[in-house]
Amino acid sequence: MLNEIRAQLRKAADAAVARNSQRFFKSGPGEYGEGDRFLGIRVPQLRKLVGEFPEATLSTVSELLESPWHEERLFALFLLIAKYERSGTETRARLARLYLGKRQFINNWDLVDSSAHLILGPHLQNGDRRLLDRFARSHNLWERRIAMLTTLCFIRQNDYADALRIAALLVDDREDLIHKAVGWMLREIGNRDPAAARAFLDKHAGHMPRTMLRYAIEKFPSDERDRYLAIGSRRTT
Repeated sequence: MLNEIRAQLRKAADAAVARNSQRFFKSGPGEYGEGDRFLGIRVPQLRKLVGEFPEATLSTVSELLESPWHEERLFALFLLIAKYERSGTETRARLARLYLGKRQFINNWDLVDSSAHLILGPHLQNGDRRLLDRFARSHNLWERRIAMLTTLCFIRQNDYADALRIAALLVDDREDLIHKAVGWMLREIGNRDPAAARAFLDKHAGHMPRTMLRYAIEKFPSDERDRYLAIGSRRTT
């Protein structure tokens, strides 16, 4: 089945899309996705292909996750999510362990954002969420982003404590991709519970990176946005 999947992916590949993806996902020297390789397959095509391989084995998923090709890794995550959604508790735990064991290959923002809250989030629903604190303190950019994006699962259930705790750990992070992730999750909280978001911002806005702050307050009334931006403008770098 692995060869069949790869043949289908090659059939869908587009060199022009691949060139654009290399730029979009910053795969050049010194960039966050340095060395990543692209076949040139758009996400809707990948999602459509998932339905053609419901019997893909975990061995196949695992091998695809280790691929040097970005779209093969993303396709593996889509397969893993599909399996997770239709599995029972024991199998879900096994799938989550596979996800964690292969996390070094979940190494670009779209790979993290499309999977962390759908696999690791449910896995930690009734588990030990201190794993997220460990990831948030990691030197690895993608583990830190996984920590923040996983909390989207809890936010959608109106459970904000973990997201706010991880956001506080990451509020001084130097990476723009973390600024955006934290701001995004704060915005999601603000959409549901403006008071909870305001409490966080009242404490941290003065030293939040500008991008993080702008993402967090995007849906606030204009007068509130202006107030928080004025607080944020006092930040020294």
